[in-house]
Amino acid sequence: MTEYATSSDGTRIAFDREGSGPPVILVDGAFQFRAFDPATTELQRHLAAHGFEVVRFDRRGRGDSPAARPMTLAQTLDDLRALIDVLTEGTDDTVTLFGNSSGGAIAIAAAAAGLAVSKLIVFEVPLDPELGREGALFLGDLRARIAEEDGAATVEFFMRDMPPEWLEHSRASEAWPVMTAIAPSLEPDAEALAWTQTAPRAELWADVTQPVLVLVGRQTLDVMGPAADSLVATLANAERRELEASDHAWDPRELALTIAGFLVDGPVTGAGARQSG
Repeated sequence: MTEYATSSDGTRIAFDREGSGPPVILVDGAFQFRAFDPATTELQRHLAAHGFEVVRFDRRGRGDSPAARPMTLAQTLDDLRALIDVLTEGTDDTVTLFGNSSGGAIAIAAAAAGLAVSKLIVFEVPLDPELGREGALFLGDLRARIAEEDGAATVEFFMRDMPPEWLEHSRASEAWPVMTAIAPSLEPDAEALAWTQTAPRAELWADVTQPVLVLVGRQTLDVMGPAADSLVATLANAERRELEASDHAWDPRELALTIAGFLVDGPVTGAGARQSG
């Protein structure tokens, strides 16, 4: 059943929840929302079966969360804050965030902003090098295309650094009209990634002391391994693990088991992990 949280600017954010137990919010990356991404819906079901209340929401400008332009990272964090308030109303409880791809950067930004987050799990956050200018330049060019109200050009630009066959497949699929319609909602994805280059990362997220699980596929894009290493090196309490995943995609059942193990058993130390703080 669809429920709603009301953000600080009055925007209604649609969500649903499955299961019972400690709350876990799934923070989607580019193009994902409830009616458009069955893999994450399957992840929600599997993770709920492990004893968690798993929440899936439509980010603003997508699905059942319509919103006017511009859509910003600050608004997205306000949306998450409103959702967390609904889930923890009348208690001092906190939530876990799972961020997929650029949604991982949004999840880290939420923790850095002081939202009531106890743990973070992120999968393949496509970070550019620390202190670079790539993200800011990309964000500026993306905003220009959004302002022109050309959804196709916006999506094509957003996907320019992805494998070309991904764009070709998207253009030829029934998903293309949906992707182009929600193109303005890509701005917070690009803004969150640009934010990760605005200061030395250890300083930028000095307040992110929660345990963080950084996941990467064993077969992945070239950028993902160095990005995961940067996260582990600059977050205070992070560890890296690999999944049997490829092409920036994961198996919902395996990912749910990995997340549940991290949340129930806690972080691990040893080879391939960094613990501090």
